[in-house]
Amino acid sequence: MSKLKADVSIIYSGIFSQWDSQSDDLPRFLEATVHVPAVIDTEFGFIVRIKKAKNQVLTYCIYHPGIPDDNGDIRPPFDGEVFIKENDWRFYLGDCIWAPVSNKLGNWRMTLELNGKIVADKTFKVYLPE
Repeated sequence: MSKLKADVSIIYSGIFSQWDSQSDDLPRFLEATVHVPAVIDTEFGFIVRIKKAKNQVLTYCIYHPGIPDDNGDIRPPFDGEVFIKENDWRFYLGDCIWAPVSNKLGNWRMTLELNGKIVADKTFKVYLPE
């Protein structure tokens, strides 16, 4: 493990273009905000820049506001791990609004953890536009 302390900063946060998870390209930043309209296919989240952490594992988590699954059970937070590929690396953590929008309203918290410590934490408020 590197003896250097990782440098993590949120460089963009808000609404983005649609993200293709199969592509290496990050979504395009559209608007800086933590207030997200509940409109189908609205993509939101943040991009971090991580320096001095190559070959380490980054843990991500998205806490949804009590969204039920197809059986009516509340979905657990969406989480996972990614391998940091470079010494100066950018990573997108985000989600998008899907139907029905009525159960997507509320706070969506997104976190990144490195070596057991939260290094990025952002909460978005999804609201029903008038």
